[in-house]
Amino acid sequence: MSTVTERTPSAPASPGALAYAELAATIIQTRQQFGPKRLHEPGPSDAQVQAFFQAAAAAPDHGQILPWRFVVVPAHRRDALGDVFAAALRERDPNANDHALVEARDKAHRAPFLALAIVRERADDHPEIPAQERLVSLGCAIQNILLTAHANGFGAGLVSGQALDTGGMRRLFGLRDGERAVCFLAAGSVQHRKPIRPRPRPEEFVSRL
Repeated sequence: MSTVTERTPSAPASPGALAYAELAATIIQTRQQFGPKRLHEPGPSDAQVQAFFQAAAAAPDHGQILPWRFVVVPAHRRDALGDVFAAALRERDPNANDHALVEARDKAHRAPFLALAIVRERADDHPEIPAQERLVSLGCAIQNILLTAHANGFGAGLVSGQALDTGGMRRLFGLRDGERAVCFLAAGSVQHRKPIRPRPRPEEFVSRL
C-alpha cells in the first residue's frame, strides 16, 4: 500500500520580505557599467569602502580559502600606477609618442576609488580547489562590490588592459607566485547616466537537461 506525502504549502512571504526582494531586484536590474572616465568626485567615504569589502566577503568561497584579494590605490600612489601604464605602453609600442604616454599615465588618475582585483589561481594549500572555482569566487566578490556601490548611489565598473600582465604591475602590487591581476574596480559619482541597456531574456541563456 503506497502512501502519499502531503506537501505543506509554503508560507506567504511577509510584506517586509517582499519589499526587500523588490529592492534587491531593483538594485540588480538598474546596475550599470561605468568606465573610469565617467566617474568623478565625490567618491565613496572610508565607511562606504569598508561596506564594499564587507559585501565582497559574503561571496561563495568553498573551503574558506579566500582565493582572492583587493589592493586599493590611494591618490598618492596614482603616479606610480601611471608609470606602470606608460612603461607597459612602451613595451607594446617602442615608438609611442609623448601624447600617448601622457594619456597612458592619466588613466591612473581616473575615478576617486580604484582597486586591483587579484586571484590566487594556484597554491600548495587546497590544490583540490581548481583555478576556475577560485575565479568564480572572485567574480562573485566583485559583483557584490559593484552592487553595493550602486546601492550607495555611486557609479562603478570594471576595467582591464594589457598592462595587467606586465612585470611592472606585478612588482608594484606585490603579486605572489600563483597570483594574477584580473581587473581594476573603479567607483565614483556619475554626472550623466545613460539609458539602461536591454538585458537578455532568461530563455536566451537557460535550457533544461
